[in-house]
This record gives sequence, structure tokens and C-alpha cells, in this order.
Amino acid sequence: MQMTLAGVLYFVSLMFLENTGQKRKHDLGGNKRKKQMKGLKCSHVPFSGHTYSQREQIRQEMRNLTAVPTDRTIILIWFWPFNYKFSPECIGSDLHGLHFTDNRSLYNQAHLVFFHHRDIRTDLSNMPKEPRPWFQKWVWMNKESPANCHRIPQATSLFNLTNNYRLDSTVPGRYGEITQRKTAKDDFKLPAKDKLVCWIVSSWNQNHKRVHFYNELKKHIHIHTYGAAFGMKVSRDEGVQLITSCKFYLSFENSISKDYITEKVYNPLSMGTVPVVLGPSRNNYEEHIPGSSFIHFEDFDTPKKLADRLHYLDQNQEEYMSYFLWRREFVAKRGSWGMDVCRTYKYMENAPGFQTINNLNKWFWG
Repeated sequence: MQMTLAGVLYFVSLMFLENTGQKRKHDLGGNKRKKQMKGLKCSHVPFSGHTYSQREQIRQEMRNLTAVPTDRTIILIWFWPFNYKFSPECIGSDLHGLHFTDNRSLYNQAHLVFFHHRDIRTDLSNMPKEPRPWFQKWVWMNKESPANCHRIPQATSLFNLTNNYRLDSTVPGRYGEITQRKTAKDDFKLPAKDKLVCWIVSSWNQNHKRVHFYNELKKHIHIHTYGAAFGMKVSRDEGVQLITSCKFYLSFENSISKDYITEKVYNPLSMGTVPVVLGPSRNNYEEHIPGSSFIHFEDFDTPKKLADRLHYLDQNQEEYMSYFLWRREFVAKRGSWGMDVCRTYKYMENAPGFQTINNLNKWFWG
């Protein structure tokens, strides 16, 4: 085995010198990698701010090749999102042969490395300093809207995949999803309701569109308000109880951006409450959730007309219940970081080969 590997590495070094411009093929499976070694062509993926001679590049590639595990796929979390640690949420056999870690000493062996955008320094000083192994893919992970995170000029062409709430992301990492039942069921029971309209808000900005709309809406209907913005912090469990107890929940996003539909929508949908949404267009919402499951603020000319509609539904139970008919065939689920990681892993198992995001900043920030 040693002689064979040495021969392969020698072949790789020769091909590297002659074919530095050619793209590499990737493979996550250990057995698949062995089969591809004979035809392997490598080129160094440069990291901004670090330069190496061709000889040093070849040496580094050879060290990386000898470190590749043959039986496990290693997923490395370089930054925990907001320092929140989680486990992969894979289905059944998806976990077979998967090693999930935050141990940076395994960098040279990792097949996927996840980088949470909000934790990347603008000068990239907290990113890996070593060259990227030929088989490794970098994943840009971000669930914040463009208005709530900064662009990093040097990172615009640094990543191979995107894991983001956008539907056109390489692997969409949404805040939730609507899944179809295998068989239709009339099993929905409306939770007890003792409030008409509720809103839980942590941050407050007078310039936000949602604040302007709320200030007008509250003139025409009583709104039960909670959260740090109103001096009434609530725990996760308390939040669930509050949302469940309301007929309508104000699912007002803190910024308006394509596909930016957060837990503010998926929480009430999964808890038996009708979300009143303020965010992207109705058409964009309907790409994510059933059109009959929510009320869009733009469906009404004025906040008063919206308030009138909510009062009407409060007095007409049959029409109110029509907002839950979608539950017969679908189920609302909240998303998770662990689910995103597993979907990215599954995507890479079947991905066609080398790929890169050429202009991340233009794609996301415009």
C-alpha cells in the first residue's frame, strides 16, 4: 500500500506541475476516493494573503493526501453559529461513516468545513492559514439578511457552497419548511385561544417598516406585546405558550429581503396560530408556505382594513378555521442547524465535482 500510494503521489506531483489550471473532482466516500486516485489531478486552491512556491504546494498536497481517511467523512464546524453547539440531525443511515467535529486539528482531513458568516473577521485573520486540501469543500453558512450582516470583500470567491435561507442557495438552509403528509388526515385540533393578536419582539428600531406599521395597527386593534423591546422578556417555553394562546401572531420581519422568512412565521404555523406577515411579497411567501395559511399585510390598503379583517375573523369561526385546512395534507416543521449540515453532506455525496461561488457578495448583497 505504501509503494502504491507513493507512486500515486509522484504522479500527482507531476500532473500538478503540468495542469495547475485544471479543476479537481471531489468525492466524499472513502472507497470512491481510492478508485479515483489513479486519475487524480490536483491544483492548489490559494488562500488570500498566503503565497507558496510550487514545491511547497506539492509538499503540502502530498501531506494532505496521506491524511485523507478512507472510511469516514469528516465534517468540521470552524465557527459555531452564535456560539450555539448542535448535533447533526440526519435520518437513519445518513449518519453512517460521518464524523462531526469542531476539532480544528482535523482540518487537513475534513471533507466539509462550515464557516458561519457573522463570526468571520473582515481581514480573514480567524480563517484557516493552511492551504485547502484538494478534496475539501468550504461551506458559507448564514441565516441573517443582507441588512443584518456585513459583506467581506476578500471572501467573495472563497467558498465552494452556500448554506443559506435563499432558495437559490447551493443547499437551502431555511428557518422551517412545509412537508407533505403521506396520507391526508383531519386530525388538527385548534388550541385554546384567549387572545386575539400577539407580538413578541426582542429588538426595536424606529426606522424599521414593522415598527411604523405596528404603530398604526395598534390604533385599531388591541395587540398583546411581549419581549425585550417591551420590557417583558419571555423564555422559549413561555413564547410557545403565548403564541399558541393567540388567534393571530404578528410575524413581522426585521428586514425585507428575498426568501427571508424566519421562525417568526414557522413558529405560529407549527403551533396552530395564523401568522400575519410583513416581509417579502406574497408571491415569495407562497414559494415557501401555503397561500391560505397566512395573512399578508399588503393584502390591505391600510392598517385599519387589516384590523377590520382580524375583528371579522374573530367573530366568524368557520372562516377563521379555513386558515388551517392546509394542515390536512401538510405539516409545518421548524428548521435547525443540524438539519442544514446533514443536507449539505447528502448534497456533496451526489455533487458532480469541483465547484466554487465566484461572486458571493454580488449574489447575496447585490
